[in-house]
This record gives sequence, structure tokens and C-alpha cells, in this order.
Amino acid sequence: MPTRKAHKPIRNGLLLALFALLAGCASQRVDSPQVASGGYRAEGKASYYGARHHGHKTASGERFDQNALTAAHRSLPFGSRVRVTNLRNDKSVVVRINDRGPYARGRLIDLSHKAAEQIDMLRAGVVPVRVEALE
Repeated sequence: MPTRKAHKPIRNGLLLALFALLAGCASQRVDSPQVASGGYRAEGKASYYGARHHGHKTASGERFDQNALTAAHRSLPFGSRVRVTNLRNDKSVVVRINDRGPYARGRLIDLSHKAAEQIDMLRAGVVPVRVEALE
């Protein structure tokens, strides 16, 4: 019959394997925001939302208009204006924050359909962006 000492290496190996699996399941990192020249600046991934949410109330209380230049961000104040630059093609658009989100892992900002169209990201759906607050 094995002793308790024989089980310790097996248990340690199982714990190590479990931690390795959990690390592999970790969400994609979104770059933490930085303050540049007194304003918000961050890089991460953007997605967009449109027809399915059109006309529904946003977190700010206004109705979502997929044809307006608006966006959802987790923490920027409602009414903030930010420049969003598609890092794949260097096209940018200025949007107003009027909703909370995005709720998908690894995303920094959700743009309206119109804003996504202006930075040419409709086909890709998700693109790397830089978000800079305007004063």
C-alpha cells in the first residue's frame, strides 16, 4: 500500500496541470488606459452594434441610433467625445459615449454601425483600435 508521501508528487503535478489549464483559458488582455496630455488613451479591440439594438434605450437613457456617431464604453463618462482610430488602416472617427459595454471579453469599445462604417471595420467585425478622449 502506498504511503502518503507517494501521493504528494501526484497531487502537486495535478495542481500544476490545473493552473496551466486555467492560464490558457484566461481572457485576452486589453491594454490598460494611460493618461496622455491629461486625457484618456487606450488601445484594445473594438466591435460594433447596430440593427438589433436600434431604438432600444442605452445606459444613459437615450435611444440607440445605429446611424449616429456614438459608442459604448465601460467607464468613460456619458457625453465624453473620443477619437477611435482603426490601427489596421489608420482611419478615425469621433464618437460620443452614450452607453455602457462592451460586455464581450477583451473588447475596449462598441461602436455604432455608422461609426464602424466610417473606420472601415464592418467586414472584419472586430479590429484593433486606439481610443483617445477629446477635451
